[in-house]
Amino acid sequence: MSLPPRLAVRLLLCAVLLPALAGAAAKAGGEARAAAPEFTLVTLNLYHDRDDWPKRRVQIVNTLRALEPDAIVLQEVLQHEGLPNQATWLARELGYHWHFVTTDPPSHARRYGNALLSRQPLIEQGETLLHPLDDHRTAGMARVLVDGRPLNLYFTHLHSAPDGGAIRAGQLADLMAYVEATSDGIASAIAGDFNAEPGAPELAALREGWDDAWAALHPDVDEEAASTLNPAYFASPARIDHVFLQRGLLHPLKAELLFTTPDAAGTWASDHRGLRVRFRIDDPATH
Repeated sequence: MSLPPRLAVRLLLCAVLLPALAGAAAKAGGEARAAAPEFTLVTLNLYHDRDDWPKRRVQIVNTLRALEPDAIVLQEVLQHEGLPNQATWLARELGYHWHFVTTDPPSHARRYGNALLSRQPLIEQGETLLHPLDDHRTAGMARVLVDGRPLNLYFTHLHSAPDGGAIRAGQLADLMAYVEATSDGIASAIAGDFNAEPGAPELAALREGWDDAWAALHPDVDEEAASTLNPAYFASPARIDHVFLQRGLLHPLKAELLFTTPDAAGTWASDHRGLRVRFRIDDPATH
């Protein structure tokens, strides 16, 4: 039985248009997934005011100004009567917001701790002490909005003694309890100087639900090339500065070391190299 001409034309149009519409929808979906917001985070141990801070800070601020990371976490941040708070100075030079955490009271001229600098306003912030209290260690937290999507940033600096793995494990337990209490189910990153290499027993709690951004992207890079300790200061390489991303919610895209060479005058930015990580904030509805 032959179809009426008008119906036959309609069916033919459907046969042509439906695959095209399906392809357009798939493309739109792909573009929506590709449009997931990205974020760049830098961690750097400042080496407080050692080795001519006025010269070192020029290299640091110029490099960070050129890179324009979304956030910067800093360790060994110092202030005293003759030294303005290093994180505050950097933040003002870069035009960033900042959050400084320390165990030293505000009334003290000398204060030492960690900090976070952010291009975006901080919609929430906090801090916690890490045990033992006489080790004077802290962890900080800040929440920012990235294209309207909230992101938690945690930062810390753990115990430094080579044989202090048990102390670091306890401090990490304090940090993870703090994350559990404050993250509110929001995608989170943890960064800083952990004074431990990624395979160290004391970092086991992080390996359960967090991705080591560097290892995920550079699984075969040798130890010396991956070291975050500046070889001009340390004889043995070690990767102890890390960015950990919450698995399933944050996806690493790029990781690179910063300050791997001195400036033209031979001045190093720090006794550590910086670590810069770019990651994607995935939609939790897709997981």
